[in-house]
Amino acid sequence: MASNSPRRKELLAGLGLPFEVRVLQDIDESYPDDLPVSEVALYIAGKKADAYRTIVNDDELIITADTVVIVGDEILGKPVDEADAERMLRQLSGRIHQVTTGVCLLTASQERRFAVTTDVTFKELSDEEIRYYVTTYKPFDKAGAYGIQEWIGYVGVTCLHGSYYNVMGLPVQRIYETIRTLNITD
Repeated sequence: MASNSPRRKELLAGLGLPFEVRVLQDIDESYPDDLPVSEVALYIAGKKADAYRTIVNDDELIITADTVVIVGDEILGKPVDEADAERMLRQLSGRIHQVTTGVCLLTASQERRFAVTTDVTFKELSDEEIRYYVTTYKPFDKAGAYGIQEWIGYVGVTCLHGSYYNVMGLPVQRIYETIRTLNITD
């Protein structure tokens, strides 16, 4: 797995497959300004996979991923501070947004790329709920300033259409099914 995300490690471990974490530093995660927001996560996951292409061994499977939160036509990245996190949560409050994770599975001879999108609906969040969540959980490492598996998900998410685990950052069911299509020997 090419990710330092503790959530992704936990989710991949849940599949019961042996893996190790190997992360290259300084991979460019920029994307063209004219790229549709729905394609950004897959584009970045692909750039991450491309960085491993020349160093993947014959007996390895590299998994790269990128998750974005999309509200309207805007991508909400990781907040830079408390004020930014509160702004993002106000933007999500009372609305439906999309969480898209792009995934690349790369071996020395094969590659599979796909994206999974989940629709998430938040109730109207009060300023007190937003402040409590941001000051208590400090969601500065999370796209869209929230983790669905945390308090805000318990009290704020009213509807979910798609993969819950995708919203956490890794669509493990789809990864499992895709791995099964690859010709990988143990």
